[in-house]
Amino acid sequence: MRVRDQRNRRRGVLAAGMLVVALALTSACTGGKGGDDGPGWQDGADQPAAKASVSISEPAADAKDVPASTAITFAAKEAEDTKVELTDADGETVEGDLTADGTSWLPAKALTYGGTYTATVTATGDDGLPVTATSAFTVMKQPAKQVRVSSFLGDDQTVGVAMPLIVKFGRAIPEQYRADLQRRMTVTSTPAQEGIWHWVSPTEVRYRPKEYWQAGSEVSYRVQAGGLPLGDGWYGRADLTVDIEIGPKLVMTVDNKTKRMTVTKNGETIKTIPVSLGKKSTPSSSGTMVVMEKLRKTVFDTFDELGPDDGYRTKIDYAQRLTWGGEFIHAAPWSEGQQGTTNVSHGCVNVSMTNGAWLFNNTTVGDPIVVKGTERKLQLGNGWTDWNVSWDEYVKGSALPYEPAQTDGVDPDVAPSSSAEPTA
Repeated sequence: MRVRDQRNRRRGVLAAGMLVVALALTSACTGGKGGDDGPGWQDGADQPAAKASVSISEPAADAKDVPASTAITFAAKEAEDTKVELTDADGETVEGDLTADGTSWLPAKALTYGGTYTATVTATGDDGLPVTATSAFTVMKQPAKQVRVSSFLGDDQTVGVAMPLIVKFGRAIPEQYRADLQRRMTVTSTPAQEGIWHWVSPTEVRYRPKEYWQAGSEVSYRVQAGGLPLGDGWYGRADLTVDIEIGPKLVMTVDNKTKRMTVTKNGETIKTIPVSLGKKSTPSSSGTMVVMEKLRKTVFDTFDELGPDDGYRTKIDYAQRLTWGGEFIHAAPWSEGQQGTTNVSHGCVNVSMTNGAWLFNNTTVGDPIVVKGTERKLQLGNGWTDWNVSWDEYVKGSALPYEPAQTDGVDPDVAPSSSAEPTA
């Protein structure tokens, strides 16, 4: 019994001691300076200044004639959880996202011409104290000189695994403006795949992955060019977004030595087709080409190009364009006797009517065809020759440095045209 009494006494003393400590702590938290303006500090001093700081460099406060494409560019020092909010004159929040480097914020779409906006950047330092910066600005009036932005592909198209994403501009983009434009050109793919934009010319830029697109991928690409300065007083007319799907991996391989085309689907051979390629005077091109368009029926007319002695005008079935110079895969019933043994075409890949129909029904724009062993090498630019260039060379066409770790880069249609005549 005595032992129990002693233990009880000790517990009572401990409990009383803890109560005293608790009261002391409560007194420390509620005492000192503060009053109605907020809590004071234990030593009675004013609240210390926040360690973190934020500032907005663009657009500057009260700026006028701001481009509708403007990014909110800011600097944050010793700050965490940095957030950007942009509101219009009615207080409505504008959607947008931070850029990859975290130093600026882009609206999801071009701002309204003539509109007024307020940008607010907030952050918290490791001391827990918040900091804020604001900038109100007015967007420029709609410019008179606007550059049209277009995409070869439209929404919901299904294309082959070798399909480059092609964006064209209605006016040449000066070299010094391409990097800023390319920063606003993003590609998102599911699953994620490594790729890069490549400037083919001042008016055309293409994107291809490092390897063929993975079969079944979903791809979305976006060009935020609306209101973007593009040189000499010109501005992008509008933003552009396209969503596409990648079909099965169908690859055609033609070997001049065997005069055969091997067709594989997702890595398995599904058909072998006899072919006749270009004769020695008009050889087919060797290289990796891409199906650019499909024509169930057409007419090859070369009289203007070759003259009345060598020219011809021929009705063609199941034509699939491979080059701007006029090379096609197509049905050629007149050469079925030579298909598989002798080259007699003007540069095209001749197949039978039956095989031409089968190919036409099983291929899609963007499918690759690899031709080997002919007397002529594919000329760069003669078609979508993006896959005829090594990856190391391809990245040199980017206006921005290549970043291998960045696999996610995440417009209507104008089809490329050519004055070249077809060859049979």
